[in-house]
Amino acid sequence: MKFLVASNVLLKQLSAINGVVASNPIIPILENILVELEGNTLILTASDLQTVMTTRLEVEGFENGSIALPARLLLETLRSLPEQPVTISADQATFGAEISTQNGRFKLSGENPIDFPRIPEVAKNQTISLTSMVLGEAIANTLLAVSNDDMRPAMTGVLIQMMGDHTNFVATDGHRLVRYRRNDIRPDAQSSLILPKKALALLKSTLPADDTNVTVEFSASNAFFSFQSFSLICRIIDERFPEYENAIPKENNEILTINRLEFLSSVKRISIYSNKTTHQIRLKLSANKLTLSAEDLDYSNEANEVLACDYAGKDMEIGFNAKLVSELLSNLSAKFVDIKLSEPNKAGLIIPSDQDENEDVLLLVMPVMLNSYN
Repeated sequence: MKFLVASNVLLKQLSAINGVVASNPIIPILENILVELEGNTLILTASDLQTVMTTRLEVEGFENGSIALPARLLLETLRSLPEQPVTISADQATFGAEISTQNGRFKLSGENPIDFPRIPEVAKNQTISLTSMVLGEAIANTLLAVSNDDMRPAMTGVLIQMMGDHTNFVATDGHRLVRYRRNDIRPDAQSSLILPKKALALLKSTLPADDTNVTVEFSASNAFFSFQSFSLICRIIDERFPEYENAIPKENNEILTINRLEFLSSVKRISIYSNKTTHQIRLKLSANKLTLSAEDLDYSNEANEVLACDYAGKDMEIGFNAKLVSELLSNLSAKFVDIKLSEPNKAGLIIPSDQDENEDVLLLVMPVMLNSYN
């Protein structure tokens, strides 16, 4: 195998798929990236057995072939080089490879490409098409609420509910929940599946921020995404997602409307004085006034701040984890948000005041007991 390519072009494509490569893979071959040359098309593949990502790029090919090359060594070499043409050649008998530059040669040992896991076939039971911007927004809005608890595998991914007239993207870690609804994604058939966090994070970092078309195909066990020169296949989480609709309160009639950035800035300032383990802050609501406060009794630190808002409901005090609230608010772009409450011991809802007709964002955050840090 032998081909010529610009170092920066190859580096960009390798960097895009390198996130798939695990630091301590189950089998050693997964520390490598599969490099295949077919004419003037170079195909790069990374896999961790659960997720496979492939990219294609045009090069000047001289001799077809394939080899598995160590991802870390290959990337570090390309990162250290100034932009220039590089020639990469591989001996199909010994699996030795060489990178030739304007000023030097770099030899590295590869492995037999036959040992690299085969790319799974996707029996296309259902297909939807959407733009990269819409998919990117759906992932960005839900990824922060995905759980890291491997004991609850269903919550370590994002639920995609295709309902016919709309599609829901849902994530929860038990303390907060995000439901992101798109009214402009209307699949032909109703179905639901759970996609793993790692695959979605890779998509989020790779998707272009424009209206590039993304084709999404599903089978009983895998999901297949394709756009531009990239394709990603991931295994679907075969678990039952919690009945999240039951957790969303239906009668949160105490509604506070406030400037999102002002509220977020205050939450961040007040949280500096909260307990570093619980991050608990207190929200005191009264007519058109919101008082935020926190204290850390271990160090005798406390703070409070008053914000103007639009509120005509009953007086109430409720506690929240400042870290969770801050992350949820930071993930929104709306100028104003509605905070819907009912009782101090029931979940609160955060909803952008003005939403696009094609999207519906609902954020749920569980309260904390105020007497736990009095």
